[in-house]
Amino acid sequence: MLSAYPACFIKEDNGYSVIFPDLDNLATCGQTLDEAIVMAVDCLAGYLYWLDQDGEVAPAPSAIDKLDTAEIANKLEVSSNEAFINIVTVDVAEYAKAHFEKSVKKTLTIPAWLNKAALEQNINFSQVLQDALKAHLHLG
Repeated sequence: MLSAYPACFIKEDNGYSVIFPDLDNLATCGQTLDEAIVMAVDCLAGYLYWLDQDGEVAPAPSAIDKLDTAEIANKLEVSSNEAFINIVTVDVAEYAKAHFEKSVKKTLTIPAWLNKAALEQNINFSQVLQDALKAHLHLG
């Protein structure tokens, strides 16, 4: 399902800042407008994905004509001389498959006796490694 939120793009000396006013002023940036757009899609996808993972509901997006670039820039204490509002869209589920949930293959070495013992007990090596890494990294 496509998600769409308005974002304020603000031209600055070193590129563009991107602010999502509906999402607690979630922000990202890029050195060029193209990079800022790519980063905005990634930022929006990540925020909405993690809200969903945490069981939280995303706020409804504002109508684009209800947002004022000068007001947004003023709150952030930046100049709004070169600012505009644009809708950023992303299919969060598809984006997550490609960027957040993509599996990578790892080759590792374990002692033969440990491999034999694990195989005898039908151990899922991938799951054990994931669980161990999460515990080691304190990720849940």
